[in-house]
Amino acid sequence: MTAPRPDTPRKVLGRLSLPERTYVADALRTETVGGVLLLAAAVTALLWANIPALHDSYESVSHFHFGPAALGLDLSVAHWAADGLLAVFFFVAGIELKRELVAGDLRDPKAAALPVVAALCGMAVPALVYVLTNVTGGGSLAGWAVPTATDIAFALAVLAVIGTSLPSALRAFLLTLAVVDDLFAILIIAVFFTDSLNFAALGGAVAGLAVFWLLLRGGVRGWYVYVPLALVVWALMYNSGVHATIAGVAMGLMLRCHRHEGEAHSPGEHIEHLVRPLSAGLAVPLFALFSAGVVVSGGALADVFTQPETLGVVLGLVVGKALGIFGGTWLTARFTRASLSDDLAWADVFAVASLAGIGFTVSLLIGELAFEGDQAMTDEIKAAVLAGSLIAATLATVLLKMRNAKYRRLWENEERDEDADGIPDIYEEDDPAYHERLADLYERKAAEHRRIAREKAAARHGLAEVPGGAGDDHHRPA
Repeated sequence: MTAPRPDTPRKVLGRLSLPERTYVADALRTETVGGVLLLAAAVTALLWANIPALHDSYESVSHFHFGPAALGLDLSVAHWAADGLLAVFFFVAGIELKRELVAGDLRDPKAAALPVVAALCGMAVPALVYVLTNVTGGGSLAGWAVPTATDIAFALAVLAVIGTSLPSALRAFLLTLAVVDDLFAILIIAVFFTDSLNFAALGGAVAGLAVFWLLLRGGVRGWYVYVPLALVVWALMYNSGVHATIAGVAMGLMLRCHRHEGEAHSPGEHIEHLVRPLSAGLAVPLFALFSAGVVVSGGALADVFTQPETLGVVLGLVVGKALGIFGGTWLTARFTRASLSDDLAWADVFAVASLAGIGFTVSLLIGELAFEGDQAMTDEIKAAVLAGSLIAATLATVLLKMRNAKYRRLWENEERDEDADGIPDIYEEDDPAYHERLADLYERKAAEHRRIAREKAAARHGLAEVPGGAGDDHHRPA
């Protein structure tokens, strides 16, 4: 009687499936471009707000009001950016989450455990760091949620700027972390930053969402149906007292993200492909433009590291995020008896965890909600978010650059396609037809090299038969 074979240990951050790798590559490509625009918008906002000759114009534009007052929508430009444009961002986040739950890594409970636990720890530990800092320093606990969010676009912009060839498994881990992170950030906003409710408006928003769902299930098509309905739902949600971005994520979660037979893409994937560039390239950068414009001075920067509220945000982003995500990943691997991918080391996980300390977009939004009515503290919290994100980006850059040579080798191995069939070779190693194609390719190359060798040998043999000295004597003086 043969002994039972031990279970093969599951690998943490192992190779992605080919469809998942393709999806991640497409998503990250758009987010990277959006991240560069986000970075440019943040720098522009800081310059616009801090150059004395331009400061007044920044304030005037940010606080300029427009919109139908009768509908409760006479909002400032900054308010439209935070409540309106970010609804598009959260709509895409909702689609991403739905796709992960039905077709991505989160559909498998064992595979989902890692990013979910890592994301939860990556939110709980920064909040705990903030609370401890403010309890010991006598500060306000209102900003506990500010350092809990990760900005995937900004993180990818940093990767693009520093030029690191991060393996696809680590990039996918970062993307999934951000998706789960966005979900819990939305829950935090809905639960903790809803002061009063207008039940009539909330009931109207829920009814609108029900109509949206029924139209989707009925197979109704046409942007001219869904866009006006989405605007109505958003306006009702805004007037209900619940943060208006909740409407975006709710509609995103309703889209079908699994494919029917014969479909190249599900409706959710198709709409995400259309809307993601709008979110990453316009909505989020415009939000950054009108949220990141805080006045920075030597005194203000010193206050960031001396006031408990702002210090808590900085420590939460830089220390809490790194320790939380790394610790959550290690604990998940430890208690599920999984082992890290052979291609990676725990130092790589810590570097990515440090990169997740870039908490720009949602952190700025939560900062505005947490200290609403206290403009001075809001600006100081924004400065703390900028400082913490910059420190986290610098730390992650140093750690990733130390491993960049190895990342480049892994990336080149992932991208190699010797048989030029459009599929990376590492996904075809068990396919006999792949090896037959390579054999034919190498045989053609070998035949070509033999032909060149014969021509070179013949040329060399012909030179050797030329009578020696005949040409030399012709040039000698008499």
